[in-house]
Amino acid sequence: MTIAFEVRNSVAYITLNRPERRNAQNMRALMDLHGAMLEADDLKEVRVIVLQGAGKDFCAGGDLEQGMDSGEGRTFDPVDYRGRDNFDDDAWGTERSSTLRLIIQEIHKPVIAKIHGHCLAVGTDIALNCDFLIAADDARIGFPATRGLGSPANHMWLYHLGPQWTKRMLMTGDMLLGKDAERLGLVLKSVPRDKLDEEVDALAARLALVEPGLQATHKRIVNLGVELMGRGTLQRLAAENDARAHQSPAFSEFFGNVKSLGLKEALRIRDEPFGDSIIRFDD
Repeated sequence: MTIAFEVRNSVAYITLNRPERRNAQNMRALMDLHGAMLEADDLKEVRVIVLQGAGKDFCAGGDLEQGMDSGEGRTFDPVDYRGRDNFDDDAWGTERSSTLRLIIQEIHKPVIAKIHGHCLAVGTDIALNCDFLIAADDARIGFPATRGLGSPANHMWLYHLGPQWTKRMLMTGDMLLGKDAERLGLVLKSVPRDKLDEEVDALAARLALVEPGLQATHKRIVNLGVELMGRGTLQRLAAENDARAHQSPAFSEFFGNVKSLGLKEALRIRDEPFGDSIIRFDD
């Protein structure tokens, strides 16, 4: 099962549960996450949702070895379905997976992302849709895939960071440590790794004190404000432009390297010129 689901003290703990693959996401995993969010929203006992990752990472991105398409929910021969061979089919598939992640904003109950280890690429597509992000100081947050594989299909970076820092992150694929993500407003708070559970549980307990109908009102009015800033339109354009970016020579080169050299070596070739990729601040 790609998701673990537990309810304690009015809090639903939804855990991305592919630790052997660093919680990398494919279509099956995204469908399971979508279903878990709806179930938590439906359960009367649940007032708050915590989204977390099993193992060493929150989510290291998309599953580049197994691919995003799992064939789940299909009745006929796989050849009868869209692939990714042309722009329109690629955009269709990208929008489909994007929509699964957007459920996090659409449900009525507040969602806290508990970020540790790596939160990369698709992992940020998931986390940045949450209402609150709490990170470990040493968490690594970024979208290295923008160096050759595309652009975020869910685009909440602009709303969290503003235009300059969004361009800084996406145009380099560099990463922020959790402690620096806090100072820029990408996450609400950063704490030492051994304090992360305590910090998230305390916020969840505080949110759970308020009646769910009121929390739904607060969440939805703020989200409608973001919608008036163009969130919905931007998501559609982001998915389409991600598909357009897949037409770049860098995309074909990367997956050619994956096929001939393996994923680890392909990632090394892509990322080695950038050093450790961490953005550092002079304190």
